[in-house]
Amino acid sequence: MSEYKVAVLTASNSIYRGERENDSVVKLVELLKVHLNSEIYIHRLSPDHIEMLRENMIELTDRERVDLLFTVGGTGLSPEDVTPEATEGVIDRVVPGLAEEMRRAAIANSRRAMLTRAVCGTRGNTLIINLPGNPKGVEECFTAICDQIPHAINIIHGNTGAGSMTREETW
Repeated sequence: MSEYKVAVLTASNSIYRGERENDSVVKLVELLKVHLNSEIYIHRLSPDHIEMLRENMIELTDRERVDLLFTVGGTGLSPEDVTPEATEGVIDRVVPGLAEEMRRAAIANSRRAMLTRAVCGTRGNTLIINLPGNPKGVEECFTAICDQIPHAINIIHGNTGAGSMTREETW
């Protein structure tokens, strides 16, 4: 059984049309198993269309009630890249530290990583994280923040009792 109820929303015109493989999600599946003892509960494909992305995010968070929603792709500077705008349109609160840490870690390997516009935030009891659309970027960004995801989900779900973290772990 999976530790978390995880959804993935791939934003890519070419993958949606079947013109290329979704190798980034293959990488994410591997990372989820290793680092979070979790599997993908539901996966959706969407073209780079802001309203379709928003509708999918709302359905996955509000109806499917996932704990964790990863978007993959659509975070660059191309006019088609609208995932951050779609995310901003559905989240209740921004969690900037996660996106900042993903960028910081990725920049260590490629200065072009500073061009990502990824957003992280919450909607209800769901943590939403934008990941880039390539496997290397997915791995760099995911591993940069995966140690904070369990604690973030605990807090979002209201599990902030004495056993949820030690004094040294508080900020």
